[in-house]
Formats: sequence, C-alpha cells, structure tokens
Amino acid sequence: MPIAALVAVGILAVAGYFGWQHHQASRQTPPVPPMPDAPVAAAPTEPAASAPPASPPAIEHPVEEPLAQEGGGSTPLPALADADPYVRERLIELIGRQNVLGFLQVDGFVRRAVATVDNLARSHAPVMAWPFNPTPGRFATRKAEGGSAAETIHPDNGARYQPWVRMVESVDSDRAVALYRRLYPLLQQAYEDLGFPGRYFNDRLVQVLDHLIATPVPDAPPAVTLVEVKGPVPSARPWVRYEFADPSLEARSAGQKILLRVGPDNQRRLQAKLVEIRARVARR
Repeated sequence: MPIAALVAVGILAVAGYFGWQHHQASRQTPPVPPMPDAPVAAAPTEPAASAPPASPPAIEHPVEEPLAQEGGGSTPLPALADADPYVRERLIELIGRQNVLGFLQVDGFVRRAVATVDNLARSHAPVMAWPFNPTPGRFATRKAEGGSAAETIHPDNGARYQPWVRMVESVDSDRAVALYRRLYPLLQQAYEDLGFPGRYFNDRLVQVLDHLIATPVPDAPPAVTLVEVKGPVPSARPWVRYEFADPSLEARSAGQKILLRVGPDNQRRLQAKLVEIRARVARR
C-alpha cells in the first residue's frame, strides 16, 4: 500500500459519513478546483520579445528508485488503466485480505488516493473520490451543560474510528513506503492526469502531510451547530449538517476539520503516524 499517501487519505476514511463533510461534498463541487485559465493579454502594438518557456518547479523531495527486493522492483508495472488487480494484490500482501475488503475501495484506487490526498488541504474533499469505505455509525453530539442549546462533539464519537486507527498503526511503515516507491510512477501519472502536468506528486504529499501534522489538538470537544435547511420535507439525516461554531475552525481545510472531529486521542495517534511516514518520504 502506498502508505505515505494512504495514511493521509485514511483521515478521510475515519471520517465516514458523519457531520458536514458529506453535506459539503454533496454540493456540485469537483474533486479538484479547475486550474485557472491563463490571462488573455492585449494585442501588442509592436513586436514583443518571446518569453522563454516556463520550466517546471524543481523537485524538492525526490522518490528513490525501488530496490529489487522491495515489492518486486525489477517487475514492470502495469499501465495505470490496468493497475487495479496488481495494486489489490500488493495491498493484500501488506495489510491482509480482510482489511482490504473491510476498509478499501480498490476500484480506481490509485486515482482515488491521489485525488483525495490533493483535496485534503483544500476546502472540500468529495466523498465520491475517496479510496476508503465510510466508517459505520453516525456523527454524535451532546448538549452543553447548563441547559444551553449549544452542542459539542460527543466524547464517545471517537470510538467509531478506532478500528481504522489501529489498522493504520499496525502497518509496517518501512514495508509500506518501499511499496509506495514501487508504485510511484502510477501515482505520478495519476497526479499529472488530474490536472498538474509537470508537478511532482511526492512534493504535494509532503505539503499535505505537513499541513495535517500542524492541525492543533482541541483542549475540549469543539462546539458545533446544526445548519437549518428550510423546506416542507424534514431531513432524514440531520447529522450530516453540522458545522463548527467557531468560524476559525470551520474555515480550515477538509483534512484538518476531519482531524479535529475524530477525537483528541485518535488525532494524536494519526498525526504520530503521519510524522513517521513523513520522515521516510521527505528529503532529509
């Protein structure tokens, strides 16, 4: 499993269909914001010197070539369009068949992982792109003390995500990163196909890891508010409409908001794994 990408993506897996993540993702939002069009320049009145072609950004964190003993480094990779069976078998070898069946969406796994990693540092990370199955259960809150109408995230809410967190912690990081290096050409192609030609996926991964690692751990369960949706038909799933009451928390990225909602113990454990992975994929 390309765990360097997947631990970051796994933060979405523990999120499941709880809270406002699904509410936001249900809007008409593409997995990645479209790249801005180049500005149209006014026609010059006289010939202008041609500008040199833009060079791609320098690679900050190059991925080492895999060794032959690391996940079959001497065996050619399949084409990205045909990679699902190969990737599925490598995932099974690393985390076991039951974990793959229980946690992962292996159809289009490489493209899903790349798109979701990129989206974690953005405002939305659409559910449709996730490479993981949603966590069972529903987002839980409790009323604040003193008869107030305010609500906070329930302290027991984090129990839903513990099976996933334990699985992430059990993965051997050295073996996983070795496989990440093996699969890296597929990840890089998927990233360029996503709309980032000339950009280096591992550099983006390190950026996202740093972004997630920097998420503060709340001192107390954050306050949340239920967004009112007016209409004649009552909502059958009101728990998908919660937002943070604190505007500074609600303004954070999709990945940081998920970490803030899974409970402080789960957050620390996931961030510890992210630190461990970053040490293996970033230039020292």
